Amino acid sequence: MLAAAMSATLFYFGTGVRPMPWCTWLAPLPVLVLAPRVSARTAFTAACAAWLGGETVMWGYFLDTLRIPAAIAVAVIVGSALVFGLVVLAARVLTLRRHLLMAAGVVPAAWVALEYTMSVTTPNGAWWSLAYTQADVLPVLQVTSAAGPWGVTFLVMGVPAAAAALLAPGAAGRLRVALAAAAILAVALTYGAWQLHMPDGVQQEKVALIATDRQIDPEPVTTSAGRDLIGQYASRIAAFAEAGVRVVVLPEKTFAADGKSLPLVATPLSHLAAEHHVDIIVGLVLTQGGDERNAAIDFPADGGRPVFYFKRHLIPGIEHKFTPGDADAFVPSPGQRWAIAICFDMDFPGLVRDYRGSGATVVFVPAWDFGRDAWLHSRMAITRGVENGFTVVRAARQGALTVSDPHGRVLAEARTNGASFVSVTTSLPRGAVSTLYTKFGDWLAWICISNALESVGARPLVRCHFRYVFQAPRSSERICASSAFKKAGSVTLKRDSPGRPTPSRYRSHRKEGVSACSFARDMRWYSL
Repeated sequence: MLAAAMSATLFYFGTGVRPMPWCTWLAPLPVLVLAPRVSARTAFTAACAAWLGGETVMWGYFLDTLRIPAAIAVAVIVGSALVFGLVVLAARVLTLRRHLLMAAGVVPAAWVALEYTMSVTTPNGAWWSLAYTQADVLPVLQVTSAAGPWGVTFLVMGVPAAAAALLAPGAAGRLRVALAAAAILAVALTYGAWQLHMPDGVQQEKVALIATDRQIDPEPVTTSAGRDLIGQYASRIAAFAEAGVRVVVLPEKTFAADGKSLPLVATPLSHLAAEHHVDIIVGLVLTQGGDERNAAIDFPADGGRPVFYFKRHLIPGIEHKFTPGDADAFVPSPGQRWAIAICFDMDFPGLVRDYRGSGATVVFVPAWDFGRDAWLHSRMAITRGVENGFTVVRAARQGALTVSDPHGRVLAEARTNGASFVSVTTSLPRGAVSTLYTKFGDWLAWICISNALESVGARPLVRCHFRYVFQAPRSSERICASSAFKKAGSVTLKRDSPGRPTPSRYRSHRKEGVSACSFARDMRWYSL
């Protein structure tokens, strides 16, 4: 089917690890336009096929890169396809009932409800969201500072839903849909432009990010290769410190150590930090007391005790052997509130929002990507920064080194490249900005959940095809409405006793814009 093929193609290029943002806006449109013109079964099948076809772009990433079990990958993609089919089916029913505004609203509301539910009920956080497809479209991305990622998802799904409602055959109420859609889009884009118009001052503190893919697995510090890697990082850190860098960030799991061998990396880096007055943040696998943890250690510029942070959200199936952390950590910097997180932690909006609520103005993130998802995962972290109005400094192996300001502007970026060392330096923006999302949290998600349930519950999307009877007041005549209601406004008149005339006021109920179904909802019905 042409509509399904068009939507599948647009979903293919508009989602995935490196999406084309304009495709995402158009992807749902063909199947939404098709839905009210065909049967419910055809609409549902076309929508499911469109999503399945589009998400083939993720099969290789799930199975080969993340090594997700095939059964789980199938459940995720097929399950989301079925949900998309039901959402399109809901829009179809509401469109046929001439509830165009509800039809346009149920699509984005239901999808936001799904994304939010998955973010709080699964161990993957908000990883699965259409919001990241717009991470490089800065005016749109600013919406996250008011409504979180759910605001961008609402726009991306709402615009094609509104367009489909306007194109629905023989439907009244198009003006309301057009005005509502135009108003929401105008407010969102105006807000985004206003946010970007506010300049961010630059302070004197500089930051450097250093990474290499020379050794993929964490390098034990007890080996000659581990000691050599410490020396290579130390020489580069010293050079950056002499150039005025205030903080240096190394990637996640750069080294591996236990309680006995930890001084082999801690002693030289602590001395280097104190000598050059530079904070050094390094990721390593730390085994202590029988627990293996994914850790980030900050060696303070003042020579004080190291600050330990343990990754709180572990990647399912990959980091099952690690013990998760349960506490925040901050760089001990006078007059500053700089936080520490690790890679996958940034996929959880609540954790990052709590950091901002504690006064953090910058978050330093040692990370480890999977190569092909470097853009996607770095943009997830950037999105968290925009949501909460602070700077994100992220150093990743097999990925991207990025520094972004509170509005998502990328200040510095580089990709790791094999065995060579890659680094970037830049100045940190001054302070942070207050955001509505930090203050009010997931308010839009809850509104969407409420609206989606109301749209489905207030007017049932599936009505059993029975034959009903209306008992007319002060009369024994009964008006029987066929279960199919194939012709709007048509009713069948039936007499209880022969010879009694049917009151003229019940002979016809064909009104402008009022169907037999809507007429029937105002009556007292009894099943025959």
